[in-house]
Amino acid sequence: MRINGINAMSQMYSANKAKKAYDSKETGNSKDTVALSSFAKELSVAKSAVDQTPDVRQARVDEIKQQMEAGTYNVTAAQIANKLVDQL
Repeated sequence: MRINGINAMSQMYSANKAKKAYDSKETGNSKDTVALSSFAKELSVAKSAVDQTPDVRQARVDEIKQQMEAGTYNVTAAQIANKLVDQL
C-alpha cells in the first residue's frame, strides 16, 4: 500500500503552527503608564479626609458619661423603640 500526499499533509501542519505575535525588540522599550480620572482624584481626597476624622466623638461620649454618673441621663421607651425600628 502506498500513501500519496505526504507533502501536502506536512504543508498543512506547518501552516497551523503558531506565528510570533510580536517582536520582542519592540516591547522591550515600552513603559507602562497610569492615568487617574478627576473623579478618582476627588475620591482620594475624600478618603483621606474621612481617614483623618476620628471614629468616636469623644466629647459626646464624655457628656453622656457625666450624665450617667450624675444620674441625669434618661432615655424614654419611645426613644428606644424608635432606634430599634430604625435598625430594621
